[in-house]
Amino acid sequence: MATTTKLSVLCSFISSPLIDSPPHSLANIPPCFFSPIPRFLTTSFRSSSRFPATKIRKSTRSLTTSSSLAAVMFPGNSVLSDVCAFGVTSIVAFSCLGFWGEIGKRGLLDQKLIRKLVHINIGLVFMLCWPLFSSGIQGALFASLVPGLNIIRMLLLGLGVYHDEGTIKSMSRHGDRRELLKGPLYYALSITSACIFYWKSSPIAIAVICNLCAGDGMADIVGRRFGTEKLPYNKNKSFAGSIGMATAGFLASLGYMYYFASFGYIKDSGGMILRFLIISLASALVESLPISTDIDDNLTISLTSALAGFLLF
Repeated sequence: MATTTKLSVLCSFISSPLIDSPPHSLANIPPCFFSPIPRFLTTSFRSSSRFPATKIRKSTRSLTTSSSLAAVMFPGNSVLSDVCAFGVTSIVAFSCLGFWGEIGKRGLLDQKLIRKLVHINIGLVFMLCWPLFSSGIQGALFASLVPGLNIIRMLLLGLGVYHDEGTIKSMSRHGDRRELLKGPLYYALSITSACIFYWKSSPIAIAVICNLCAGDGMADIVGRRFGTEKLPYNKNKSFAGSIGMATAGFLASLGYMYYFASFGYIKDSGGMILRFLIISLASALVESLPISTDIDDNLTISLTSALAGFLLF
């Protein structure tokens, strides 16, 4: 008798309506079948209400912010952080220049090949250091001092104020110091402008520097090696060189898109990938035109990339 009483009490507890009453159509069904969920079970499901959507969104924003500052040296002192970042980036950039200068001075590689390797290397390495700087205009100005110093260096070398045989050989076509006042100077000016006006939160900066450095550099290297088939409207350019430029510029843009997206500066997407492809194709087309022979292609490629990026982004 006692056992029967305990079982009836237990069954009554399990079948008791705690939240909603059972539908009228189920009123005559015996307890223990299709019964509402007991309180002690519903409590565990409702515990997620402690973390409302607003708090989740705030935590997501804080995570994004912290990831965008991941490479900054001193998050609590932006000036000190940018000064240190400038020092590190300058050492890296001028070490690269010094390395290629020594290669050119020793004649280990063909001078034209060295010149294009410098062309590819310097701008991309410089942009690789951008996450070290703060995200505002202050960081952009500190970063722009690195190619800015190189502009002064090109002017001093080109004007003959001082002489550096290794640098002249690695950055000129024919070993003439006056050549530094054209292509290499335009190159440094383009990178400096992209840094100041667009900075790391803009895909236009990626497009300009990647097509100028990787694209234009590979156009010459691939064109000299495989460029037997010349373009009908410009015998100085080849199909292979133009294809190499568009491919290298696009792949480099893609790589830096994911690189900056990993820090939270930009958001990668399929649409952005397509825009980068269009910009690289447009830059390769302009580079292949005869006008790029009359006007230095460091200018035409940079302006084309910036204009196309402005229209697309």
